[in-house]
Parts: sequence; structure tokens; C-alpha cells
Amino acid sequence: MGIAELWMPILVSSIIVFVMSALVWMVLPWHKSDFKKAANEDALRAALKGAGVGYYMLPYCTSTAELKDEALAQKYVEGPQAFITVVPNGMPKMGAKLLLSFFYYVGVGILCAYMLSRTIVADAPYLEIFRVVGTTAFIAHGVAFVQDSIWFGRPWSLTTKNLLDALIYGALTGGTFGWLAQA
Repeated sequence: MGIAELWMPILVSSIIVFVMSALVWMVLPWHKSDFKKAANEDALRAALKGAGVGYYMLPYCTSTAELKDEALAQKYVEGPQAFITVVPNGMPKMGAKLLLSFFYYVGVGILCAYMLSRTIVADAPYLEIFRVVGTTAFIAHGVAFVQDSIWFGRPWSLTTKNLLDALIYGALTGGTFGWLAQA
């Protein structure tokens, strides 16, 4: 079984995960508490206004040698410490974000098809296909969030919710491949 033979499960699983992702983020309640409102949002916005688009670290430090500087070390002690993403001004371009998300899901489907084509023989049972593809899709959708919690202070509650999302997407992808790869 080659990747080219798995184009239908790739596309169908991408569509199913795209729809489920929309439902998870727009209908289900668990992501509604992901972000907090800053105590003084206007002051924070004013402070970030000149920063420009980018990913910032506060206090800024690029090497452990810099931590020997007492002034920098004191900034860490006093806080706050933060990782801040500043995106372009204007209303969010949802169409482009949705399209990129769909392409991402197609990419995950292609990765799953590759793993399946290298580990399972043609005419494999549904559960074997589900196991390989579901695990691959779960890893692709969720595991990287763990590093963000370890290294960048992302709340573990967010990572847990994203891992739940990844489990749902993995199960849907595995189920779709199991169903269509046997046909």
C-alpha cells in the first residue's frame, strides 16, 4: 500500500478533522478559558505598541553567561517573566488561517499515510490501521504542546486540553483511514 493509494483517506480525514476542530473551538466550552485578560490591558497594549511583530522574551537573555550580570539576574527575581507573541495589527484574517489549518491537516494525513505505508501490509485489519494512523495523528496534533509547558510556561491546563483535542483528531483520523484504506 503506497501513499498515492491513500489519497482518499488523507482528504476525507482532513475534512473531518477540520470540521471537528471548528466544533471544538467554536461550540464546545473547554477552550473558552484558555486566555486571561491582563489587569491593565490598555497599559500593556501601549507598552507593546512599538515592539513590532515578533516573538519576545522578558527579561531578554540569549546565554547563561548573561545571567552573571546582577542587573539581569535581578530582573528575573523581580519578574515578570514572559514569552509574548505580537501579531500584525488589523482584524484577524480568518480565511487564511482556516486554509492554512486545512493544509496542516492534509500534511498530517500525508504523514499518517507514509507511516501506514511503511508499517502495515495491504489488506490489514481495521484495528491495525487505526492503531498506526491514530497514534501518528495524535503525536502530530498534540505532543509538541508538552514542550511549551515545560520550557515556556504554557499552562498545563491548556496542554491537557490540546492533548484531548489531539486524541479526538487522532481517533477520527485513525478511524477514517481504517474505514477507507480497507475499501
